[in-house]
Amino acid sequence: MHISLYYSRNCDNYFIYAVGMERISVIVRVLVLTITAGEGHNHTAAAIKEGIESRGVECRLVDVYKLLSETLYKAFSEGYLFATKYLKRLYGDFYYLAENRGKDANQSSPMRKANSSFAKMLSKYVSTYDPDVIIYTHVFAGVLLDEIKVKYGLRATTMGIVTDFRLHPYWEENLHLDYVVCADKRLMYNAMQKGFKKSQLLPFGIPIHPKFLKEIPKDEARKELGLENKRTVLVMGGSMGFGDITENVQILDALDVDFQIMVVCGSNKKLCDELSKMEFSKTVKVFGYVNNVELLMSASDCIVTKPGGLTTSESLAKRIPLIIVNPIPGQEDRNVEFLLNNGAAIATSKHLKLDEAIWICFSDEKRLESLREAISQIRHPDALDKICDFAIERVKENYEIKRNGNVSDENA
Repeated sequence: MHISLYYSRNCDNYFIYAVGMERISVIVRVLVLTITAGEGHNHTAAAIKEGIESRGVECRLVDVYKLLSETLYKAFSEGYLFATKYLKRLYGDFYYLAENRGKDANQSSPMRKANSSFAKMLSKYVSTYDPDVIIYTHVFAGVLLDEIKVKYGLRATTMGIVTDFRLHPYWEENLHLDYVVCADKRLMYNAMQKGFKKSQLLPFGIPIHPKFLKEIPKDEARKELGLENKRTVLVMGGSMGFGDITENVQILDALDVDFQIMVVCGSNKKLCDELSKMEFSKTVKVFGYVNNVELLMSASDCIVTKPGGLTTSESLAKRIPLIIVNPIPGQEDRNVEFLLNNGAAIATSKHLKLDEAIWICFSDEKRLESLREAISQIRHPDALDKICDFAIERVKENYEIKRNGNVSDENA
C-alpha cells in the first residue's frame, strides 16, 4: 500500500496518510546540540532550530555541558573566554598540539576519555527524547555522540556542523557518526584526510540567520543608521568585543582618507564606554551589543574583524570584503589561511598595518571588486536551507521505524 508523508507548519506532527485508511499521526523530533565556547556555536544552533521549526517539525535546542553539569558548563565556557582573551599563545599551543596528534590517537585521547564519562548521561536524555535527527554544532558534542553510538547504539541520524573553515582537532573522533557539514567543497580533502568517507561529507556551508540574506541598499541602510551616504568601515571584535579595537579605531581615524566608522563592542561595556568618551576627527558611531548586525553590514564597504567562523560567513553572505585583525590562535588562524588562499580577504600583519590595508582597498576599486568576486566563489547563503531540508529528508526516511512501534491512531 502506498503511504505518503506530509507535514503541517501549524503543528509539531508529521501526518501519515494511507490510501483507504484514517489519518494517523507520528511525532517526529529533531534535537540540536551546542556547547558554549563563545557565541558562534550557539547562534548557529539557534538558526538551525528556527529553520527546522519553520518546516513544521518539533525541535529542541540543548547546551550539552549545561544539561550534564552546571559546573562543567561554567568551567568550559568561562575557561574558553579567559584563555582566548588572556592566554592566546598558550591556547594556540594546545590547539596546534591537538592538531598534530597521530592519526590513530583518537581512541586514547584525553578529550575522548574526559567526555566518555558523560556519554551514558547524555544517552539517557537522547533515549528519552527519542529524536529522529540529531544536529550538533560543536565537535565535543560529536565526541559524546560517537561514544554513545559505539557503546550504546543510536537510532537517530546525526549531522555535525563545522563552524570554521577547517576541521578542528577531534573531528576525527566523530567517524562513526553519519554526516558532517563543512564550510565549502574545498574542505572535503581535509575531511577525508581525517578519515571521513566522501559519502559522509556535505559541503553546504556554515549556516547563518536568514536576515543576513536580505538585500538592503547601502544608502538606505546608512540613512536608517543616521549616517552620511559615503564610504563606511565596520569594526567588530566578536560578541565579546575581543581584540585591540580601541587602537584599531584610532589608526583608522588618523588615516587621511575620507570615510566614516562604525564600531560594535558586543558585550564589552568597558570598551563601549571608553570609545564613547573619546574624540575623533572622523564620524565614529559606537554600538554595544546589537541585534541588527545585518543592517550595519549592509551599510559598510568593508569590515575590520577577527575571523570567527560565523562572523566571516555573515560577511561573505553580504559580499563585504574582510580586513582581518587579531585572530585567535588556532581555529581562526586556519580561517585566515582559507580566506587568503581563496583571495577573499586581506590580513594585517607586522608588515601590513591596518591603515595600509584600508588605503589599498579605498584607493583601488578594482582591488575591492576582486575581493567581492572571490567572495562570490566561496559564499554559501543557502547553507541553512540545505541543512534543514536535508534533515527533514532524514526524518522522512526514519519515520517508518517510529510508526511501527509508537503510532497511536487519531481521528481525522
